[in-house]
Amino acid sequence: MRIQQVTVGSMGVCCYIVSCEKTKKAAVIDPGGDEARLLSLIKEDGLDLQYIIATHSHPDHVCGNEKIKQETGAAIIMHTAEGDFFAKPDVQNYFSMLGLPHSPTPDQLVNEGDNISFGEVSLQVIHTPGHTPGGMCLYSEPHCFTGDTLFVNGIGRTDFPGGSFDELMESIRTKLLTLPAETVVWPGHGYGGSQSTIGTEAKGNMYL
Repeated sequence: MRIQQVTVGSMGVCCYIVSCEKTKKAAVIDPGGDEARLLSLIKEDGLDLQYIIATHSHPDHVCGNEKIKQETGAAIIMHTAEGDFFAKPDVQNYFSMLGLPHSPTPDQLVNEGDNISFGEVSLQVIHTPGHTPGGMCLYSEPHCFTGDTLFVNGIGRTDFPGGSFDELMESIRTKLLTLPAETVVWPGHGYGGSQSTIGTEAKGNMYL
């Protein structure tokens, strides 16, 4: 499995191009802008993009979904709870204040324990509500893409609609800190750093 971390968009989202080195099939996680650059990287590496995966659906993480889908035909994947929540007109209206486009309707909905597979890569869905109702992390030992659930020495905000501090902390404690200590944390923003490990966060994250 090859991982390319690319910081994109006006809000500095950590986007990931994850590919199977043998088959060149790939997925992009959280394409939050700079679509032309992402498409160029995908083309340069000769990748066959299968999926556009949203760890959650705040517009800063999904504003590139439509363009990349148009150019590649890749299927958009979200957690079931996320698709339901962000389909509500009042929720879309609230997040319109960010001035970024919403994602098109997802092509595929997933739930806890599902696997998203492309080539020889398989990403396991870990449902981690708290930042949003359908927030999810993606685990493929020894890597975990944590979106805005867990940052390097930080955690996601819970003051937006659909957020819950108690849910977020429960998700982190029971779903992420139980992963092996050597698990590499790939966060949704590089606020405290571009990567870490579960063991490092368990010991040193000020919020935990």
